Amino acid sequence: MSNKNFNGNPPKYINDFSKALASEVRILLAEVGKLRDERRALQYEIAELMSVKSKHGPAGEYSPEWRPQSTEPQAMIPAPPPPAPDGPMEPAKPGWRVVHKRPEKRERKPKGGPPPIPPPSAIPPLEPPRPNMPSWAQWRPNPLLSPAPMMATPNAPLPGTPPPSGRSGLFGPPTPPPK
Repeated sequence: MSNKNFNGNPPKYINDFSKALASEVRILLAEVGKLRDERRALQYEIAELMSVKSKHGPAGEYSPEWRPQSTEPQAMIPAPPPPAPDGPMEPAKPGWRVVHKRPEKRERKPKGGPPPIPPPSAIPPLEPPRPNMPSWAQWRPNPLLSPAPMMATPNAPLPGTPPPSGRSGLFGPPTPPPK
């Protein structure tokens, strides 16, 4: 092909061929899509059939030995009476039970009081870190951050302190007993 006859547009036979090829590709793509949908539907149907087969199989939901009841009335066969007991029967235990009251628990008194807390000035100084040891082994708690005992106030007494004079309940003085 020479370059002097080329005017920028492709020849007509190439244009016609590309249009025919595009229409064929569209048709084939539509057929492929239809076949894919049919395959999915068949796979779904096979899965449903296998599910039904497993339900009706030997270990499935529905027992294979089951048969529908016949419409004919069956003769009522009475069950044989239970065998008579051989010896005398023991009396049954009574339903009423005796409940014994538990003895009240007494509070224990501590024999020795807790050791007195040393004053803050008696805290020993910190040890210097030891060389050739890992950092976690050198850790020492800060004695200045140790918990301090709480102080009781009149509005917030400690649990172990006796209540103030005069019995008063949560909502005021208790009501007198009935006469």
